[in-house]
Amino acid sequence: MKIILLIPIYNDRESLTKLIENINFEIEGANSEISIVVINDASSQQIIDKYKNTENINSIEIINMKENRGHARCIASGLKYIFEKKEFDYVIPMDGDGEDRPEEIKNFIQLADQTEDKSIIGERVKRSESLIFKFCYQAHKILTFAFTNQSIKFGNFTCLSKSTVKKMINEKATWNSFSGSLKKIEKNLLSIPSIRGARYFGPSKMSFFDLLKHSLSIISVFRKTVLIRSALFIVFYILLIKNNASIITSLPLVLLLIMIYSISNLALRENMSEFDKSLENINNIDTVK
Repeated sequence: MKIILLIPIYNDRESLTKLIENINFEIEGANSEISIVVINDASSQQIIDKYKNTENINSIEIINMKENRGHARCIASGLKYIFEKKEFDYVIPMDGDGEDRPEEIKNFIQLADQTEDKSIIGERVKRSESLIFKFCYQAHKILTFAFTNQSIKFGNFTCLSKSTVKKMINEKATWNSFSGSLKKIEKNLLSIPSIRGARYFGPSKMSFFDLLKHSLSIISVFRKTVLIRSALFIVFYILLIKNNASIITSLPLVLLLIMIYSISNLALRENMSEFDKSLENINNIDTVK
């Protein structure tokens, strides 16, 4: 099989260097042709390094973008580039900081080799962040399920078949939310257990605000379901508090309306015209190997 690892990166050269070395070590004997495509999202620092050990990697390309457009759009552009320019059977998007563990790549490949054109998700069974972040992440999953009826326990670390990649680059939601789009277009996803690793260097770049935006972006993909459930909740809640209405009891309604407003704005990011033109944002391509 021809496997392409898609790695979005922004100002994290040390982590990328270590990741590529670890990938090279972990894929030894994988019995697949494995290449790497790095999407450099207009980093302000140097990304290219001297990669010492790459004998198990077929090729390495670094796609340098003109403008930074964010993590989700970085991956979306990478999927479009790979689909249009490369020969492949599967694409494995993974973060460039070590949090998606290279030792799990073989697990994806082994399962893909046993199935026929099925996409695979890395279902999170353990995380390495602080207790506060873990609590917020659990709240994100509960909130997503409550308003969309979708259980999304995975991030970017997946193994996408060629047919799935084709669907994703023709789905406008991919330009806004990777995991939301994947859940929308594929109903029969396989899964493997995945442990969220620790960053190689420096603290996590995911802030509370970023997590909130990430959560609402996923929810916005399923906004029709959200609006129906929200309307039912509002009617039920008003009937519940009609004899005891106050500023405090009205607070859940205010928060719900703020959420609806936020996901409506995030849904505007689903721009198919921008997605179709995303490769115009490529500045140049460095062939490392």
